[in-house]
Amino acid sequence: MNQARKLRELLAKDEIIMAPGAYDVWSARLIEQAGFPAVYLTGYGVSASALGMPDIGLMSFQEILNVVKNMAAAVEVPLIADADNGYGNVLNVVRTVREYERAGAAGIQLEDQVTPKRCGHMEGKELISKEEMTAKIRAAVYAKENPDTVLIARTDAVAVNGFEDAIDRAIAYRQAGADVLFIEAMQKREQVETAGRLVQAPLFANMVEGGKTPLYPADQLYEMGFRIVIYPVSALYTATKAVREALGLLRLRGDLTQILPMAESFQNFNDMIGLSGYRELERRLTEPPVG
Repeated sequence: MNQARKLRELLAKDEIIMAPGAYDVWSARLIEQAGFPAVYLTGYGVSASALGMPDIGLMSFQEILNVVKNMAAAVEVPLIADADNGYGNVLNVVRTVREYERAGAAGIQLEDQVTPKRCGHMEGKELISKEEMTAKIRAAVYAKENPDTVLIARTDAVAVNGFEDAIDRAIAYRQAGADVLFIEAMQKREQVETAGRLVQAPLFANMVEGGKTPLYPADQLYEMGFRIVIYPVSALYTATKAVREALGLLRLRGDLTQILPMAESFQNFNDMIGLSGYRELERRLTEPPVG
């Protein structure tokens, strides 16, 4: 079964899809190993991991595409990939969707910000018109080579034009062919709780530590009409804190034994990364045939 079909089947189930954000290939593997049904490629996290820079549109299309390819190849659960604003106009969107599909993305998220974009929970965002974004969504629908690919349309209108415009845009994006709608950075509980009644389509929730949107448990989001919930920075933030603390202690004490309780063991890590399987494959391929 292709991964896009698998994602659609997950959407059809009577439960919400929880998809933590992966900022590199190894974090994607850890998300899968933890038992989550999908992985979300976070542009915010990849920008920090690959460039050491903030999520303000500095990642190029080719840079992010390479991560999509490697991440999709490393996991067996569907990958939902952040494609920013499609990296240009409608023709760029056509290429973006096709290249993301070929790289292995099961779900592709497009947003209605101008270039350069900003993280959805930052200030200073600007939008393209509703008409331009609906054209981009139509271009994405046209571009799909796999009919199962899930298109996620994100609007950042809440912070720019207000909640009513965000709902209006979401409805228009659905009519243009989006499968799932993402109303980013809703700031009031009332907005989160009423969005599902105002937009008759599967909704996408973004739970960000310290972000603008109130935090809800996954089961409550499902009851309100959300079918996918991402946790885009949870792995990034927890890993950052843990690494900083361990390195700070090592620098202070100058003794590696001080941080051993904070780290995976050599053997456990090798097991997690699948070393024994590669060694076994190497043995089988290099041994001469019998008889």
